[in-house]
Parts: sequence; C-alpha cells; structure tokens
Amino acid sequence: MSHGTNKAQQIKEISGVNPLKCMKCGKCSATCPAFNEMDIKPHQFVSYVANGDIEALAESKSLWKCLSCFACVERCPRDVQPGRIIDAARQIVVRQRGGNYLTADEIPALLDEELPQQLLVSAYRRYKR
Repeated sequence: MSHGTNKAQQIKEISGVNPLKCMKCGKCSATCPAFNEMDIKPHQFVSYVANGDIEALAESKSLWKCLSCFACVERCPRDVQPGRIIDAARQIVVRQRGGNYLTADEIPALLDEELPQQLLVSAYRRYKR
C-alpha cells in the first residue's frame, strides 16, 4: 500500500465519505462560493481522494480556500459530501506538520458562557480524532 493510498484511506475514515459514489455532476463545484479561488475544485477533490493522489491535494491552495460552508454537501445528489473530504484532508496536513493541540485540561479556562454548546461538540468531534 503506497503512502498516498494510506492517507486516502485515512481521509475516508475521518470524513465517513465514500468518494466512489461521486458521479462527477459538478453540482458541488457550481454551488461553491470559493470556486474561483480554488486550483482544485470540490468535485475534483473527490477524484483526488478516490485516486489516492493526496500529495497534490495537500499542496493545493484549495485546501485552505474552502470556507467549510458545506454548500457542496447540501447540493450533492449522491451524498458524497466534498466539504467533509476537504476538512479531513486539512486535519491530515495539520497533523503531519505537528500542530499544537489543546489538552482537555486547557479547555475549561477558555470557555465563554455565551458560546453555543453545538460549537463545543463540533470542535470536540473534529479535534479529538
């Protein structure tokens, strides 16, 4: 198993998405507000993961241009969820670079009573993998 295939598998596991369901209709890219800023478009992201070409994905500016608005997720007729794939690819790149993570002990000191609980659960799910 090549390094790219291994990372592609990780992206599939983190995102919970099967990129092979994509039928290349382009609806995700058509609805993306950051489309013009991207060198790799949302529907192409899915193909890169399906083909195990993760290095090109990791080097792309699209990885950081995605707004995580999930318009692509809403629009996809096959429930492929390109936004989740992009989010998972970001996590892998950040881990690879050795990002600093908060420990559980550090979190309570940072909480704001005005913060919606949904945000906390979302952040926990995202960063506790």
